[in-house]
Amino acid sequence: MTDLPIARNTALLSAALAANSGMLQLQAAVASLTLVQVLGIDGLLGLGPAIVLASGALTAPVAGRAMDRVGRVPVLAIGFAIGAAGGVLAAIGCAAEVPVLVLAGFVLIGMASGTALLARTAAGDMYPPEHRAHGIALVLFGAVFGAILGPAVFSPLLHGKHLDGEALAPLWLAGSGFMLLALVLVLMVRPDPKRIAELLHTGDPPPETQVPLREIIARPGVIPALLAAQASFGVMVGVMTLTGAVVVDHQHHAAHNVFPIIGAHVIGMYALVLVVGRLIDRIGRGVALSGGLVLMALSVISLLWIDSVPATAVALFGLGLGWNFSFVAATAELADSTLPSERGRLIGFNDLLSGLTGAGLALLGGVALEALGVAALALGAAALVSGPALWLARRRPVQAT
Repeated sequence: MTDLPIARNTALLSAALAANSGMLQLQAAVASLTLVQVLGIDGLLGLGPAIVLASGALTAPVAGRAMDRVGRVPVLAIGFAIGAAGGVLAAIGCAAEVPVLVLAGFVLIGMASGTALLARTAAGDMYPPEHRAHGIALVLFGAVFGAILGPAVFSPLLHGKHLDGEALAPLWLAGSGFMLLALVLVLMVRPDPKRIAELLHTGDPPPETQVPLREIIARPGVIPALLAAQASFGVMVGVMTLTGAVVVDHQHHAAHNVFPIIGAHVIGMYALVLVVGRLIDRIGRGVALSGGLVLMALSVISLLWIDSVPATAVALFGLGLGWNFSFVAATAELADSTLPSERGRLIGFNDLLSGLTGAGLALLGGVALEALGVAALALGAAALVSGPALWLARRRPVQAT
C-alpha cells in the first residue's frame, strides 16, 4: 500500500480547490450585488447568495451518492464543468441585462460549489482516522492560493468602474476560467481516492448490505457533527455573502475593497488549516467543534463597532478561522463514522442541510441588513453559533475508530 500516490492526489485536489476558490470569492463578494444590479430591487439583497447556496445544497446529496457509486473524480469533474458554464451564463446575463440568464448561471455555479466542497470526501478516503483531519486540511489548504490570486484578478477588473452589468460581466468570465483550471487538475487525480479507500479498508460491505442513512446518522458523534457543520457553514456563508453589501452600502467603501476583505476571510478559512488539522487530531473533535463556533461568534459580534476596511478584514479572517476549526472537525467526525461506500452519502446529506441553512440565513440576513442594519446581522449570527457551541461543549468527545 506504500506505493499509492496519496501525496500526488492530495496535491492535485488541493490545487483544484485553489482554482475553485477563485469562483468562491467571486460569488461571495458580488453575487448579492449582481442580482440587485440586474433586477434593480434592493430588497432582494440576499437572493443571489441564497440561489447559489440552495442549488449547492440540493446538489450535494445527489453528488455524494454518485461519488459512492462511480468514484470521486468523475463527479468532481462534472461539477467544475458545470461551474464554468454557469460563469459564462452569468456574464452574458450581466452584459445583456437578462435576469433569467444570471439566475440560471447562479444555479449552475451553486451546483458546482456544492459538488466541489465534496472534495474533502476524497481527502478523507486517503488517510486513516488518526491523521484524517490533517489529510482533509492538506486538500483544503489549496484554497489559500486562490484567496491570494482571486483579489489580484478581480480587483483590477472592477477598480474605478461604475458597478453595473457591463462591469460585472468580465468578473464572471474570469470565474469560469478558474473553474476550467480546476477541471483539468481534478482529471489528473488517479487512481480515484475511493479506490484508495477500498484498498486501505478491507471491511467495507458490498452495496446491497449497506445500512440506511438514518442508521448512520444514529451512530455516536454524527448528530453533534451535523449540528456543528450546519451552524458553522450556515453562519459563515450567510455573513460572507452579505459582506459586499455591508462594505458598499453600510460602510460606504468603494466596491473593489470587497475583494481584499473576502480574500482575508478565505485566508482565515484555509491559511492555518494544516496547523488546525493537526491540532484537531490532538485535542479531539469535540473541543474543536465548540471552540470554532465560539471564535465565529466573537468575530461576527465585532461588526457592531468596526467600519474600516482593515478592521472588517480582520473580523472576516476570524470568522473564517472559526469555521476552519468547526467544519474540519465535523468533516473528520463524519468520515470517522462511515465506511468508504457510505462516506459520500453522509457528507452529501450534511452539505444538503448546511447549504439550505446557509441559503435561509442569507435571505433572512439580507432582509435584516436592509431593514435593521449591520447590528441585526451581527447579533443574529452570533446567537446562531453561540447556542450550539454551549451544547457541544457539555458533551463528552467521541473517539475516532
